[in-house]
Amino acid sequence: MTENQLLKTAQEFGSPIYVYDAEKIESQYKRLTNAFKSVKKLKINYAVKALSNISVLKLFNSLGSGIDTVSIQEVQLGLAAGFKPNQIIFTPNGVSLSEIEEAANLGVEINIDNLSILEQFGTKHPKVPVCIRINPHVMAGGNANISVGHIDSKFGISIHQIPHILRIVENTKMTINGIHMHTGSDILDIEVFLYASEILFDTAKQFKNLEFIDFGSGFKVPYKLGDIETNIEELGKKLSSRFNEFCKEYGKDLTLAFEPGKFLVSESGYFLTKVNAVKQTTSTVFAQVDSGFNHLIRPMFYGSHHDIINISNPKGRERFYTVVGYICETDTFGNNRRINEINEGDVLCFKNAGAYCFSMASNYNSRFRPAEVLWYKGEAHLIRKRETFDDILNNQIEVDFSTKKEAALAK
Repeated sequence: MTENQLLKTAQEFGSPIYVYDAEKIESQYKRLTNAFKSVKKLKINYAVKALSNISVLKLFNSLGSGIDTVSIQEVQLGLAAGFKPNQIIFTPNGVSLSEIEEAANLGVEINIDNLSILEQFGTKHPKVPVCIRINPHVMAGGNANISVGHIDSKFGISIHQIPHILRIVENTKMTINGIHMHTGSDILDIEVFLYASEILFDTAKQFKNLEFIDFGSGFKVPYKLGDIETNIEELGKKLSSRFNEFCKEYGKDLTLAFEPGKFLVSESGYFLTKVNAVKQTTSTVFAQVDSGFNHLIRPMFYGSHHDIINISNPKGRERFYTVVGYICETDTFGNNRRINEINEGDVLCFKNAGAYCFSMASNYNSRFRPAEVLWYKGEAHLIRKRETFDDILNNQIEVDFSTKKEAALAK
């Protein structure tokens, strides 16, 4: 997208606002499918948790994608967006048996990562095939909060507990139709990913009725100029070759599945904010914007980097600014960033705002959550209205304290 298009969006719809580029989403999807084009059966399940707007889901549906969901609400969103149950995989963690049963009743693929739940579900529903999430005990990911395949992770069933899984399968006569892993996000070293994949292949040999192997995702995208990213093309070449080889060993063409989220939508997203004030202290020049970690928590939560540019003054001389929000806590988006000179009223653009930004937004400080816009075929489409004060009060129930006080005084 061009800076003029972004500025036009802010002027038309106000700020703060999230803007997504459908063309970038499509190109990332095609890049991934092309990297694995030598695999006979490939299934991409977009991770809904990254960005769950129903219009974005419909876009993925039009591309031929399936979806990966982690809550019953995401399953229902997927169905509302037009996905068929067999295009949806449900991969929750720590949810109740009843929620898994609700998803199963809707006909979606079930992915279980807990021995207790596996046994309970298999005992009650032995005819419903399920996928098993394996913890390969491989550390991967750019932050402790998103590294989920290590030995102390709450996710997955340990590879050392495979005998327990086999015992449950034998006792319940249930069918395991898929094996799954997810090591973490922001994977840099594809050799680590390939190593974990070998563990998954070894595990798959223990199950004779598989239909697919799901390798998760976690592919890293660049967050700034010259940043390292996962080499999808190299991974595609190496993993495809090994997967096709394994299918021959297994005696059946299985489906190779992925569940990317960030890789597909991160670079498509832009978060636009207006500068409320420029404040100079004894050592710092602050650019104070009309947003905070209620709208973009990743820099504070993960220490993530988002490039920040001044789209109102793209040719101005560069100066150093610390960009901060309006939340009544420290909410620093970027320290001492070199940005084209900022004046009050300018619009700043945060890049890589497509994944885990709006989806993690809140009403902290009783602030409204922003609007969302999707640029599709050269036109800006409003896909979520900006919240209003009525939205803040919605579902709140007021107690009439004055009536109770008057009644007490009457006595």
